[in-house]
Amino acid sequence: MGLLLWQSDGSEKDGWSQWKAGWFVRWTGLCSHLCNFLRILGRAVTISSSAASRLDTFYGTSIQIAHCVHCHIECHLSYLPNSESNIVSGKMGFWAPFYPVLFPLLLLSTRLVAQRSKKVIEIMESARLIDGHNDLALQLRRYFNNNLTAVDLKTLNKTNTNINKLKEGNVGAQMWSSFVLCSAQHKDAVRLTLEQIDVIKRMCMKYPDFELVTTSEGINKTKKIACLISIEGGHSIDSSLAALRMFYELGVRSMSLTHNCHTPWAESAAEKHNRQSHRNASLSKFGQEVVKEMNRLGMIIDLSHTSSNTAKMVLNISRAPVIFSHSSAYAICQHHRNVPDELLKMIKKNNGLVMVNFYSGFVSCQKLSNISRVADHFDHIKKIAGYESVGIGGDYDGATGFPQGLEDVSKYPALIEELLRRKWPEKELKAVLRYNFLRVFRSVEKVKEQLKDISSSEMEIPFEDVNNPCRLNLKKPFPNLGLSLSKTMPPALNIIHTVTLYIVSIILIGY
Repeated sequence: MGLLLWQSDGSEKDGWSQWKAGWFVRWTGLCSHLCNFLRILGRAVTISSSAASRLDTFYGTSIQIAHCVHCHIECHLSYLPNSESNIVSGKMGFWAPFYPVLFPLLLLSTRLVAQRSKKVIEIMESARLIDGHNDLALQLRRYFNNNLTAVDLKTLNKTNTNINKLKEGNVGAQMWSSFVLCSAQHKDAVRLTLEQIDVIKRMCMKYPDFELVTTSEGINKTKKIACLISIEGGHSIDSSLAALRMFYELGVRSMSLTHNCHTPWAESAAEKHNRQSHRNASLSKFGQEVVKEMNRLGMIIDLSHTSSNTAKMVLNISRAPVIFSHSSAYAICQHHRNVPDELLKMIKKNNGLVMVNFYSGFVSCQKLSNISRVADHFDHIKKIAGYESVGIGGDYDGATGFPQGLEDVSKYPALIEELLRRKWPEKELKAVLRYNFLRVFRSVEKVKEQLKDISSSEMEIPFEDVNNPCRLNLKKPFPNLGLSLSKTMPPALNIIHTVTLYIVSIILIGY
C-alpha cells in the first residue's frame, strides 16, 4: 500500500510530494522493521544450530539488530529522487524515540530464540537424525562421473549435501539413493545401478566421517554418519529376483518399486517413459512375488513414486512395515507424489512410515515455500496416522527448489525448532528424528528371521511381459530348433546336418 502511494509522475507539487515521502517512510519503515525482525530471528535459529556458536550468535545477532533498526530506513533513501532525499532524512527522526524500546525487545526475543535453539540441539544430539532419501550419488555422477579423487566431500559446494553440512544438521544416518534414469529401463539399468552402489560404498569407505551399515544395530552402534544404500526404482532389477537378491548381498537395504515410470510388474504414480500401451494390473503376480521376496530378504519396501493402487496392494500383501522414503501429505499439497489420507490410515495399520519430502513442489505445489508449510505436512500426518508414522526424507540433491530456511542438509534444526514451537513433545520429536525408522527397520529384520526357513523364490516374469530387443530368451536360444540353425549355418554344413538327422531317425525308428 505504501509502495502504491509512493508512485509519482513528477508533476505533483512539492507539498504533496513531501507528504507522500513522510507517509511512505513511516508506513513502509514500520513494515520493513517487522519483516527484518522476523528475518533476523530466522537467521538466529539457523546459525545457532551449532552448539559451538551459541554465544557468538547471541551477541552477533544483537549487534545486527541494533544496526538494522538504524540503517534499514536509510536503504529507502536510495529509491527516492535527490530532490526529496533531504526531506525524507528529516522525517527519520520519527523513529528515534522508538530505538530505546525496540532494541531491548529484540534483544530479549533473541535470547528466547537462543534458549529454544539450545533445546533443539539437545534433542537432536540425543536422537541423531535418520534421513530416508538423498541423491548425492546422482550428483557425483553428474558433476564428476563418479570420480571421487576429483572432489572433496567435506566442502563440496555444488550440491545441497557435504560432510560438514551433514554434521551441522546433526545427521546420524543417511539412506543414499543409487538412482538411474528411467530411460535406462530395458537397457543398462542394472549396470548403472551397480556403478551407483559402487560409488556410495567407495565414498563411505574413503571418508572416516562415514560408516557403511546394513542393520539397525549397525546404525545404533556407530558414532559416525551411518551409510545405508537404497535403490530408487524397480527398473534397476530388470524384472529379475536373482538381481534383487544380489543387490541385497551388495548391501542394499531398501528399494522403491517404481520411479517415474512403470515397471513391467508395478505401476508408477507419474508415468513419463511408458513403453506399454496398457497395464492389466497395478501390481502383477510377479510384482507380488517381488514384495514377498523383499520381506524374506529383510529389505525395506519403499512406496514413494508408486501409484495409489500399487501402494494399496503392497500394504495388503507385505508382512513387514513399509515406508514412503520421500513423500509428503496429499491433503496439504495435491500432488500425485504425495500420500493421500486413505493411504496414511493404511500406513498406521501397517506400522509403517511416511518420511516427509522437503521439495517445494511437493510441499506447497509451487516453486516457493517455507519451513512453516513443511511443518504443516508433519502436523497433518501426525493427525491422521499418529506421530509414530512420521519421519524425514528431505530428497536433497534429488530436486531443485527447497523451502526458505531448509536449503540444504545443515538446516534440519530449523524444522525441529518450528515443530517445537508448535508444541510437539520431545518424545515425539525424537521418534520423528530417529526412533520411528529404527522401529520399522527392526520389524523388517524380525520378519526376515521369521521367514528364514523359506527358500528363495524361483518365479520368473513371463517373457511376453519383458519381450524387448535387449533381452535374450534363454529358454529358446535357438527358436524352432533345426530351422533356426539352418539359417545360421553355411550351405555345406547345412546339408551334412540334414543328412545326419535323416540317418539318426532311420536308426531310431528301425527302417
